[in-house]
This record gives sequence, structure tokens and C-alpha cells, in this order.
Amino acid sequence: MVFDFLKRSATAPEVKASASGPVIAWGGTGRIAWTPRDTASLVRNGFTGNPVGFRCVKLIAEAAAAVPLVLQDAERRYDVHPLLSLIARPNGGQGRAEMFEALFGQILLTGNGYVEAVGEGGLPGELHILRSDRMSLVPGADGWPVGYDYSVGGKTHRFHVDGGLSPVLHVKSFHPQDDHYGLSPMQAAAQALDVHTSASRWSKALLDNAARPSGAIVYGGADGAALTADQYDRLVNEMEMHHQGARNAGRPMLLEGGLDWKPMGFSPSDMEFQKTKESAAREIALAFGVPPMLLGIPGDATYANYAEAHRAFYRLTVLPLAGRVVAAVSHWLAGFTGEAVELKCDPDQVPALAGERDQQWARVTAATFLSDGEKRALLGLPKLESGE
Repeated sequence: MVFDFLKRSATAPEVKASASGPVIAWGGTGRIAWTPRDTASLVRNGFTGNPVGFRCVKLIAEAAAAVPLVLQDAERRYDVHPLLSLIARPNGGQGRAEMFEALFGQILLTGNGYVEAVGEGGLPGELHILRSDRMSLVPGADGWPVGYDYSVGGKTHRFHVDGGLSPVLHVKSFHPQDDHYGLSPMQAAAQALDVHTSASRWSKALLDNAARPSGAIVYGGADGAALTADQYDRLVNEMEMHHQGARNAGRPMLLEGGLDWKPMGFSPSDMEFQKTKESAAREIALAFGVPPMLLGIPGDATYANYAEAHRAFYRLTVLPLAGRVVAAVSHWLAGFTGEAVELKCDPDQVPALAGERDQQWARVTAATFLSDGEKRALLGLPKLESGE
């Protein structure tokens, strides 16, 4: 087969298929592969209802979306290119940062991200992020998707994947037990999220009850007589109105008629509850790959200082995620243009990695046994044009 690296191949590519594909799709050809989780509950409890989960997703998505991007091929790095213009303003309502933040957020929350290409022929005119909870994959006889169903308000639109360029890019995280959908950090942290949320509700209940454990009101009536129904209801109402809540904290209690207040101290389980909450918060941060120090979570300091934690956050979490997603977007868009260009992250422009960059450049510059071309290759730069 003869390739023109600036155009699409003139002849049809050789068709290859996985031997295990038909086995995967057996019995499910043309049927929707439903997501094996309740995405709405995960998002509601772990993102909108939990401050640690919310901050982890926002921190990663915003940092990954802000990583500078460069477009280059084997010969040069482009400053002006239609693909760069599309990425800079993917649609009328979003810029580059907003679009990628939404894409990274969907991947972190659900394990799947979907990008729709709008336009006929050539480079798309617009790119749109589709919600993962509305998308369903339709597998074909060979195990690969033949379409994607997007459902909104009782209506469904099918994006057909007919062997050519797909109008939808599906980026998914690794899932060892699912052939079609990715595994989100939110699922791995689900148990820790439940523990943290329950601990927060416990703390709220303590605040609603004068910010301390309840005591007991003992009635010392004559001959062991009990309170009447009216007396009991009056006592309950008095307690709720005048002795509960943060507004009434520390207010003295006036007891009469043989009533006596017996306060109860904190039990060992009450004293350990805050530690349990902090431990759950660290587990949530661990699942997302965010150093607890960056979230202000107290506990053992894994990193010597904030700068070291910030650098590890970019190296171990942000750049791997951003690099994988940007590579998928680059390969997908290159199929529309037919050009052998590559869109990728530029860690040299990340302020948190400035120290590592300076050390790397110093080592490469001091290597006198390397040519200028070899040094540029080590730094990820394209070759110099002739005459430069």
C-alpha cells in the first residue's frame, strides 16, 4: 500500500478484526450496552453532594484543561493552523479551556467522555461535549460499536459508525470487567464517599442538638409517678424551641417539678468520628490521585512541601490524563484532515514543572556528544528545517 502522508491513502486500508470480537458481541448484536452503574447517583452523591469529591474533580479537570497544547509534525511546529483555530474556539458557547474541562470532568465522573463533530467533509466546523449519562453504545457483530444512541427528553438520536470516520469520539478509562465503558474514580471512591457524607450528616446532627451529645432529663416524681401526656409534650416542645440548635448553644435550662438534667459526655466512638471522616477524605483523594495536602486534608504529610506535592500532582495525575485524552482527540481529528499532524501537551510551559524543565535542558545542553538534532529529539522538538 502506498501512503501520502499529507493526504488520505488512495487505496482502501486492509480490514483487520479481532478474533475475540464476535465472542464479545455474541447475543448482543445491535443492542444497547447499558452502563453498569447509576451515573446519576454517583454524580449527585460524589460531586454535587460531597466537597472532597467536588474539589478533586474540579482541581484535575481545570488543571488538565489549562495545560498548553502544541501542534507539530515531523518537520515543524505550527503557530497557525485550522486545527488550532478549531481547538481554540470549538463552538459558539465554549473556548478551549471550557470544552476540555467538560470533557475531563465527564471522564472523571463517569469513566467516559464523548465529543461530537459537526460539519460535512473535511475538518469539523464545531466540536461539542456530550453528556455521558445520556449516551449508550450499540455494539456490532464484531464487538466494535456500530452506533451511539443519545437520549434526551424521551427522544433518541443515533450516531452511526459505519466503518469510516466516526462522528463521535469515545474516550474511556481502563475497566478490567467491561468491554465498552470505562471505570471512573468516583466508583472506586464510592464507599469512602458514603462514609464521608455520613460523617458530615452526623456532625450536622450534633450542631442541631446544641453542638454536643444529648443528655437525659430524669423525672423524680413522687411514688414513681410518670409524666402525663400533656406534661411530656410540653417538655419536648420547650426543649426544641429553647435548647436546641446553634442559636441556643450554652443557654441555661430551667427545670421544675422534680426534673433533673443528666449530661452525657463524648463516647470513644464520638471522639473517633472526626478521624474517620478525615480518613475517608484521604481515601477519596487517593482514588482521584490528588495529594491530600492540596485539598487541605489534615494527616500524615506524604510530601515535604506544597511545591513538591503540586509537582507530583501534575506528573502523576494531570499530565497522564491530559496526554491520553489529547492524543485521542488529535488522532480523531487528523482523520478528518488527512494530515500527519499531532496535537499534544507541552509540559515545558507548565509553571509547576519549571524546575524539572530547567534541569532537563541543562543536562541535554551539557551533553556535548549529542548533535543539535539529537538534543531537539530528546526534548520533543521537531527537526530543524534546512538552513536553520
